[in-house]
Amino acid sequence: MTVRNQLDELLKRKQLLESRAIGTPGFVSRLRELSAWQAARLSRTYDDLHADPRYSGAVDFFLRDLYGPQDFTDRDRELTRALRYLKRALPAAALNVLERAIELQVVTAELDHAMVSALAPGSVTDRTYAAAYHRVGRRDVRMRQIDLVVAIGEDLIRIVRHTWIALALRAAHGPARAAGFAELQSFLERGFATFRELKSPQDFLFVIRAREMNLMNTLLGGDRTAGAAPSMAERTDV
Repeated sequence: MTVRNQLDELLKRKQLLESRAIGTPGFVSRLRELSAWQAARLSRTYDDLHADPRYSGAVDFFLRDLYGPQDFTDRDRELTRALRYLKRALPAAALNVLERAIELQVVTAELDHAMVSALAPGSVTDRTYAAAYHRVGRRDVRMRQIDLVVAIGEDLIRIVRHTWIALALRAAHGPARAAGFAELQSFLERGFATFRELKSPQDFLFVIRAREMNLMNTLLGGDRTAGAAPSMAERTDV
């Protein structure tokens, strides 16, 4: 399957979710409640990394651009028009990051929609969230979500090693904005800049995987030792 076909399929999946949500009374507001709760959970989970100047930028990128509750409508709209341009202007490695980011967005949306359907009435709490998470299950999809987050980071680690990719992104900056693809270009530039400055990227990704695995195994049951949540001190020299 070509990049265009893969992205087209992902966007169709997302549009189907959105049309169903709009057509279900109260669903969108409930989805916002869930997103806000999950954003707060992520902030709590990574507040120690965010407090460390070495990792604060990476935490911001992951929580805002990958895992965050923000609306990606503008990025989706740009993507449907930008594929032909992007294939000419950007290296394949950068396109891979973009494709994984879109897949992560769609997978996350599919899980969130399932969670909304499974949540008990009332405010989202630790108890109601845990019950809905267990009811939804879908361990394989949860694993794919975690794998995508880490894979995006690994792709960015590889990209920042190549000076010519930095030059390609810089050269595409003006034309992308002029063509109306500013949000897509900004996303790639933020990811590149974040991982270029990150001193211990593999350690950072290790902690992301471990903590998200630990949450999944705690709520679904499983090998919790495999998903133990180490601190950065256990992975670095701090």
